[in-house]
Amino acid sequence: MLTIKISDPNAPEAFAIIEELSQNLYERFGSDGKNSFTDWESDNPKHVFVVAVLNTEIVGCGAIRPLSEKAGEVKRMFAKYPGKNIGQAILSFLESKAKEQHYEELVLETRVKNQEACSFYLKSNYRRIPNYGKYANRLDAVCFQKTL
Repeated sequence: MLTIKISDPNAPEAFAIIEELSQNLYERFGSDGKNSFTDWESDNPKHVFVVAVLNTEIVGCGAIRPLSEKAGEVKRMFAKYPGKNIGQAILSFLESKAKEQHYEELVLETRVKNQEACSFYLKSNYRRIPNYGKYANRLDAVCFQKTL
């Protein structure tokens, strides 16, 4: 049974899966992505971090944080086991929470080399957009957006 639940990224239950995500990114792309997740506000209800639990094992994570009053950014998406719909369950949960927070759109960045992620977001009805913010001039980054 897969369950998605809200957590704190600093909680012990989240630590191991975030570290696994960071290690996975570092091994695949040479950067762990941690520097893009340093301004988390646990006491801000517009920041939502979740973990995916399969039976009793933490098998994934994801987050949204505000970019503006109407736009949220998807961060730290990870599914430990590909092909089990863990990522889709996490993303669907986050999109639902984003709607509850009155976001009108979600945006995100991933690496151009991360073809699995690019394909996943396109299949989830995200569309490619010009790179935004700190990703604007990065050739290794690709950004996506979805209207909620």
